[in-house]
Amino acid sequence: MAIILLYSGFTNCFIKMKKSKTNLFHTGLLSMFALSFTALLSSCEEKEVEDEGIPLPVITLEEQSAAKGFQYLGSIEGVEDVEIRPQVDGILEKIYVDEGDYVEKGQPLFKINQQPYMEDLKNAQANVELEKAKLRKAKTELDRLQPLIDNEVISEVQQKTAQADYEVAQSSLDRAQAQAANMRIKLDFTIIEAPVNGFIGRIPKSVGNVVKQTDSEPITVLSNVDDVYVYFSMSESDYLYYERMKKDTTAKRMSNDVKLVLADGSIYEHPGVVDAASGQINRSMGSISLRARFENPDTLLRSGNTGKILMEQIFPKAILIPQSATMSVQDKRFVYTLTEDNLAKRHEVEIEGRSGQNYIVKGVNLKAGDRIVVSGINKVTDDTKVKPVQQGKLLSVN
Repeated sequence: MAIILLYSGFTNCFIKMKKSKTNLFHTGLLSMFALSFTALLSSCEEKEVEDEGIPLPVITLEEQSAAKGFQYLGSIEGVEDVEIRPQVDGILEKIYVDEGDYVEKGQPLFKINQQPYMEDLKNAQANVELEKAKLRKAKTELDRLQPLIDNEVISEVQQKTAQADYEVAQSSLDRAQAQAANMRIKLDFTIIEAPVNGFIGRIPKSVGNVVKQTDSEPITVLSNVDDVYVYFSMSESDYLYYERMKKDTTAKRMSNDVKLVLADGSIYEHPGVVDAASGQINRSMGSISLRARFENPDTLLRSGNTGKILMEQIFPKAILIPQSATMSVQDKRFVYTLTEDNLAKRHEVEIEGRSGQNYIVKGVNLKAGDRIVVSGINKVTDDTKVKPVQQGKLLSVN
């Protein structure tokens, strides 16, 4: 009996354990199903985020003013660059100025030893006095003979001879006076004065050196830089384009003003104007020389400076795109525009010029209101979904 009861208890215990395991199994299946469903929902959500597209910078195009620049290397000279050369030979006795000084017209610059020219002047003045005495003598002789001629005491031949002597004396006096005036001019030339206002250049001579009219090098160069000229050259094709655009009545006109880019890369504050062009094309170089004039009130510019002439073609209503937004395929350029659904479409553009870091494109290719991908275009192909981003912010959220 005890054995039967023990068997019965064991059987009941086994049945309960079996039921417990079945419940645990069912519970595990439910848990696994719940986790799988949660993961599926999460995967769907992630899939929806990916469908928004690749986040890329996008801009909306607008019409704006732009300028297409043309640069040409130029040399700067004062409107008056005067070589100071001696008009007489001699020893340089005094230098009244120093290199870089600003001088005014008529101011003494150099003095050449005057002694030889003073002596020449004295000699010339003595000759003048001598010729004056000869003239008086000839006049006296002519006056003495006149009564005798009137009374027919002497012949007219003697009268004519006396008259000729008088005229010779008069001519000799005139020549002596001219020589004296010439000596006075040479003496004045020993003081070299400034012919114009300006700055003194390099002075290669020093006191005690002999200066001559035939010297290959001037004593100095005086530069009037109140205004300056910038001489530059452009190719024949550029010149033809410049002339056409200058007279163009459409919006794409060439500006009348030009700018000067200085050696340090800065833009000179005063605009200039092209006021002269060479009458001939240089056949060997295929170029033409032009001249631009700039005001120089602060005398910042000096003769011998270099710079670049910047000529600008004005586009009042231009479509600009960043250079980074374009891609090159052979000899063509493309950008990626966006449809209303933010799908990328490759679009060919024609470049008219550059303005800073941007390209100027023809209005027939793109128009105001179009959206283009600015960077990361290597990640995009036709019909790629793009998520527009600008300055770190979304342009639109779908």
